[in-house]
Amino acid sequence: MTDLATAPFDFARRRRVLSERLDERGIDVLFLPADQADFEYYTGVPRRAPSFGSIAYTNHWISGAFLAPGEDPLFVLTRHFQEFDLPDGIDGEVVTAIETDDGRAVFQRAYDRFRARRVAVPSAPSGESCTHEAGASERIAVTGRTWAQVSIELRRHRPDADLVIADDVLAGIRAIKDEQEIALMRASASIVDTVLAEVAPRVVAGITEIELASEVDLRMRQHGSLGASFDTGVWGMGPALTRDASVRVSTDALAEGTGVSFDFGAITRGYCSDFGRTVHIGEPSAEYVTVHEVVMAAQEAARQAAVPGATGGQVHEAARRVIDEAGYGDGFRHRVGHCIGLDVHEEPFLSAEDTTPLQPGMLFTIEPSIFLPGRVGVRVEDVFLLTETGAVNINATDHELKAND
Repeated sequence: MTDLATAPFDFARRRRVLSERLDERGIDVLFLPADQADFEYYTGVPRRAPSFGSIAYTNHWISGAFLAPGEDPLFVLTRHFQEFDLPDGIDGEVVTAIETDDGRAVFQRAYDRFRARRVAVPSAPSGESCTHEAGASERIAVTGRTWAQVSIELRRHRPDADLVIADDVLAGIRAIKDEQEIALMRASASIVDTVLAEVAPRVVAGITEIELASEVDLRMRQHGSLGASFDTGVWGMGPALTRDASVRVSTDALAEGTGVSFDFGAITRGYCSDFGRTVHIGEPSAEYVTVHEVVMAAQEAARQAAVPGATGGQVHEAARRVIDEAGYGDGFRHRVGHCIGLDVHEEPFLSAEDTTPLQPGMLFTIEPSIFLPGRVGVRVEDVFLLTETGAVNINATDHELKAND
């Protein structure tokens, strides 16, 4: 039996699906930047771990790959990228830019080399050719987060081309996870469940937020995570504290009467989790108990609303209604969730404005919260898999109120 957690990904299948979608949209060429999840998803070349400050080399903006319907990728990469991020090399055709190269000239030559793969014929395209080619101008697609310099150079090199954003095409494919992706997401969820179980008993008066956050990060790595999927947050709120949830971690020592919220995620072969609970120090107040019940009820209402065909906006509204009716609407200040996978935040969003119908195979967070500085703070967050019959929680941590003496 194949172990989905360790089996190789079928990148050829992913590119076949992409080719079909590009052809349907009349896209001749797609450029994917090397620092984004789309690049890893379609080519198999891993991204480097993110950092707070920008990391760049000469000509770094050209690093990426050209793709087209029916064609293997052409990689355009700097020497530094290959030396330090791809020590084992790369499977495919590569155009390399060294530090003394004119990056613009290398990029243009790579584009022309890629386009030359298609042999022009004087007659009209046959049924075996891309359906959009007959009589159409060149259409070049980039992602919404492509370096501006790439878009400028493409426009300069192909002034008559139709330059478009392909995010909806790319996100539409990635939104539906296959069995292997789901298995990896479950593995990431299991890591955070385990870590909270280990760290929660340490939430006592006198410990600092930074100590707890650091232990969360360490234990995630010890349990096999590549690192944190985003900046780990551990923060206290309660009657004696005026701070808000926007201050995600501090060096402050925690005191009795504080609700300590956790927000963290692990990574398994690039696939992220996003998870949260609140642990109270000491005997909870009556309001804390009420708010905890409201937050859990809001998550359950959203889960029940998350069925195939429902929109992200409708799921958000289900949670919002519970919190508003309980009189705590002012404390719920963000969307109720988002899809998740290779990126922590993927589209569609479970947010008031999103009208995208949800489909089986999507994974998304449901994360209602109530944060009222000087009073109370409670959050819950789990990842759910949408099936034909509804949303299933892939986290195992229970939803009981947790309070430490």
